[in-house]
Amino acid sequence: MPYSSISELPDAVRDHLPKHAQEIYKEAFNSAWDDYADEDARRGSESREEAAHKVAWAAVKKKYAKGGDGDWHAR
Repeated sequence: MPYSSISELPDAVRDHLPKHAQEIYKEAFNSAWDDYADEDARRGSESREEAAHKVAWAAVKKKYAKGGDGDWHAR
């Protein structure tokens, strides 16, 4: 289920990521959702949604790091 706006993102994403990171997450998730439509493109028994969330978090981690306060901050 691709996200059409950042307001649709999971609470864990919206509550802790800055707006720019949320946008990165949404775009990466939506792209991965398309890329992993075919089950053969995924590893093991991961669902399409699990794979897309992993890709989205990896994209966020390239530009943001989790701080001691539990929120994410630009690197």
